[in-house]
Amino acid sequence: MARLRDVVFDCRSPASLARFWAAALDGYRVAPYDDEELARLRSIGIDDPEDDPSVLVEPVSGDGPRVWCNLVPESKVVKNRVHLDLAADDAEAELRRLLDLGASVVSRDEQGWIVMTDPEGNEFCLMS
Repeated sequence: MARLRDVVFDCRSPASLARFWAAALDGYRVAPYDDEELARLRSIGIDDPEDDPSVLVEPVSGDGPRVWCNLVPESKVVKNRVHLDLAADDAEAELRRLLDLGASVVSRDEQGWIVMTDPEGNEFCLMS
């Protein structure tokens, strides 16, 4: 039986989108770069992790799916076919926090669903 391992976002700026999702998700962080990974990047002509074409956001506990932010040449054009649903005890406070991180509100409904986009336009939902 399959298990969910990773969620992958195609994007134009993997490092900055990874920082957004690491800050947006409770218990996640951008995976640290060790000497081996820095050497691997240098071997493919990348001297600065900010230019890494594939940045990992991982659960601090090791439990839960990882999030990858992968460089693609094209911009997002249409609505996502898959999106994340985020839950928060205080949706209004979380909404303000996510907006401060660079998210935007697309729409809200009477049932409490808030459709948002991350800084690169990927849709996600927030609910309480």
